[in-house]
Amino acid sequence: MKKMHIISSSRTQSLTPSPSPKGRGEIISSRPYWRSLGELNDTPEFRAFLEAEFRTKDDTAGISRRRWLQLMGASFVLAGAASCRWEKRELLPFDKRPANRTPGKFERFATSIDMAGAALGLMVTCVDGRPIKIEGNPKHPYSLGATNVFAQAAILELYDPDRSQNIVQKTGQGENFKSWDEFAAFGLPHFAEQRVNRGQGLAVLSEVSTSPTLAAKRKQLLADFPKAIWREYEPITHESGNLRTHLSLDKADVVVCLDADLFGNHPVAVKLARDFAAGREAKGGKMNRLYAIESCYSITGTMADHRLPMRSADIASFAKMLHRAISGQSGNATDDIQSEDTVPARFVAAVAKDLLSHKGKSLVIAGGGQSQDAELLVRDINQKLDNVGNTVNYTETPVEDQRQQIEQLKSLVADMNDGKINTLLMLGGNPVYNFPADVDFAEAQIKVPTSIHLCLYRNETSLGCTWHLPQAHFLESWGDARAYDGTYCIMQPMIEPLHGGKSAIELMAIILGEAPKTALDLVQTTAKKIIGADDFDKRWREIVHDGILLGGMFEKKEVAELGPHPNPLPTAGAVPGKGTFGIENCKLEIVFRPSPAIYDGRFANNGWLQEMPDPLTRLTWDNAAVMSPKTAAKLGVEDSTLVKLIYKGRQVEMPVYILPGQANGSVAVTLGYGRTAAGLVGGSAADGVPGVGIDAYKLRTSDAMYFGAGLSVEPTGKKYALAVVEDHYAIDRIGMKGRADRLGELVREATLEEYKKHPDFAKHVVHHPPLKSLWQEQKFEGRRWAMTIDLAKCTGCGACVIACMAENNVPVVGRDRIFRNREMHWLRVDRYFRGDVDNPQIVLQPVACHHCEMAPCEGVCPVAATVHSKEGLNDMVYNRCVGTRYCGNNCPYKVRRFNFFNYHKQYEEARNEILKMAGNPQVTVRSRGVMEKCSYCVQRIQ
Repeated sequence: MKKMHIISSSRTQSLTPSPSPKGRGEIISSRPYWRSLGELNDTPEFRAFLEAEFRTKDDTAGISRRRWLQLMGASFVLAGAASCRWEKRELLPFDKRPANRTPGKFERFATSIDMAGAALGLMVTCVDGRPIKIEGNPKHPYSLGATNVFAQAAILELYDPDRSQNIVQKTGQGENFKSWDEFAAFGLPHFAEQRVNRGQGLAVLSEVSTSPTLAAKRKQLLADFPKAIWREYEPITHESGNLRTHLSLDKADVVVCLDADLFGNHPVAVKLARDFAAGREAKGGKMNRLYAIESCYSITGTMADHRLPMRSADIASFAKMLHRAISGQSGNATDDIQSEDTVPARFVAAVAKDLLSHKGKSLVIAGGGQSQDAELLVRDINQKLDNVGNTVNYTETPVEDQRQQIEQLKSLVADMNDGKINTLLMLGGNPVYNFPADVDFAEAQIKVPTSIHLCLYRNETSLGCTWHLPQAHFLESWGDARAYDGTYCIMQPMIEPLHGGKSAIELMAIILGEAPKTALDLVQTTAKKIIGADDFDKRWREIVHDGILLGGMFEKKEVAELGPHPNPLPTAGAVPGKGTFGIENCKLEIVFRPSPAIYDGRFANNGWLQEMPDPLTRLTWDNAAVMSPKTAAKLGVEDSTLVKLIYKGRQVEMPVYILPGQANGSVAVTLGYGRTAAGLVGGSAADGVPGVGIDAYKLRTSDAMYFGAGLSVEPTGKKYALAVVEDHYAIDRIGMKGRADRLGELVREATLEEYKKHPDFAKHVVHHPPLKSLWQEQKFEGRRWAMTIDLAKCTGCGACVIACMAENNVPVVGRDRIFRNREMHWLRVDRYFRGDVDNPQIVLQPVACHHCEMAPCEGVCPVAATVHSKEGLNDMVYNRCVGTRYCGNNCPYKVRRFNFFNYHKQYEEARNEILKMAGNPQVTVRSRGVMEKCSYCVQRIQ
């Protein structure tokens, strides 16, 4: 691993929680690392994966020709795509070249994406008027030049031909396509009549948005229609109560996460990961320490130095124990808890002792799905530790508490059922799909005479509306939003709306009778109020250029303003006793988690995200009922067993996935799958395309939005194949049986103490015995390129995988090809377990082509298609490659990908010009029968 610099981890040898955190200096065990239970047990199935690196049998039985063609192009329409057209003027070259514009020259513009109640700053690369790549805005306080998987994949969403392209009016006679003028001809008199009635019977349901312009339109609508109601709903929340918690992980030496995935699905995960990484550099001989107490293995859990698997329902009790230890309510509380003969009690004592020794330099955080009791306990712990004002700060939140949202939505649905709502306007979202299962929104929607839905796709909700309106993508429209701390952000269009869509603020202007105001006019009106009218044009250009206006952040709340705590503090249930956390003495709970790939289901039609392996389960194109090995054994099920999940009288069938480290007695399901109107990738009942995965929203109720007890699991006796990639491209395992002492050398890891003694420890770990080369070693003069990955900081989020696909025109192959080890990702992130299967540690290992100086692939290529450049790069000459695959067999890292099919040729066959616009013109589009691999993005080097 010559070109991968490895910084030591601060993990300990102990596989169960140690009684004190001072074990950071212990030496790592020589036990092997393993990626799956099959590898650990050396099963025949795992051996089969190893012995068939290139599967040549093209067994397509059971795959319809239609589904095959749909997935070849990943996310574009094949059936009926020839009829999709747009005005040709949008594709014509410039009549007169704009000033300072050079054809073919890349340009970068600042914008933002507003998601989950916070805006993330972006820089978008455009060429000849079309966006092709998204990066982070280095000036944005929560982007810092980086992005997440959803922002990276927004390019494919922009050019997705399944996006809504027409205004559809649904009447008793059928469906009719309409224009915006025709909608305005309906809408203006309709809402004028509503104005006469002061908005009686008018309801607006929107996604959570931080846009100040939309907030102004909301205020104006409620003033013009005083009897109207406006409700917000977001299926996933990250906040609890009326305060927003701001964390300074770069100032914290000790971090305790209670069911909180800070580096995964948190809206500011990019910044939190960067701040946490600052404490992993071992400056001054110290590193920060992370404790994770969680039911499901999360991205944050993989980074934890100490992790305790625990049911989500027991987290509040753990918080109570920790609060008792911190506050010293019973003398020396840490010693008192230490004496209790339970693993959680000993773990609490160790955590409390560590926190108390780092007052003002520690923090405790509870996940947004946890109870209000847990949140109040955590807030009081931070106050007692003097963390508030140092590592933790609070501000008011612009996002309504989800518990209040649910109660208001129940009232709205009741009014819809009672006929009190005659006009329902929905701005984005998909409530028919993702509402709580005990709130039948679809049935209530039918009873509303006029329902209008503005959305990117004609989804499950749109199909039942009287009007569906195409929404403009955030890369197609002007807009504004606020960052997590309140920083004012600007969205600017990178391209004209491809399908004539409009943004939410433009639609509100039509409804309020303000047309023909443009989105730019509306945003500038808001900006003038924020930045002032003096010298506005100059300041506006600066804000658009930078993407943000510094200042204007939410006001911090002092400790005295945090509000009174209940007295006494919430008990959060009895303190757990001996054996409480074992599966034998607790009922099964169900835990609902957003997908790391498609979030709450809104990205279900994005092939890049569907094919991105889940960082923990390594699942693609599917979800599953995740349970621990002990839970699975007690239920008598194994991997891929199809089981019936029964919860509160509702049931779904879902395959089992056994994940080491999952809490016993806890079954986790991922939301966002099982769509019936996502598109030809994510599932479309209208086109006969089955949905991807299983819809877990059918089990999610309003009183158990994130977890709930009382789950029953019944095996069906059937199997369901899961497209899991955890055993794909295993490195050097054939013939290794009996050599377990060498297996651990694939992952090079040390504690902080070992790193202090041997900073270059990784260089001295030799996986293979020394070999004498038959070739003369090359000598390089001048530049030699390498890529450095700091493994102590990598969270395995997968953003790099999606970024690579966008940058290098990497195709999506589809679920059926994944089963044959044919994924085309140039970069992968291997996940290794280490230790006991009940509570293992996880090591993340990004793997790409290392451009070896003595590259073993080069000597075996019969046509010299893979050669070394004078600057040390292992180049691929695609037009020489004849597909012998000798280089793949000789690659020690198993990172070369053989292109079995001409995926890109499908674009031409479909005559679908729009998806071609997503391609990077600097990178070759490869044809069938050649080897592909990481090129270190040589186009950027050049």
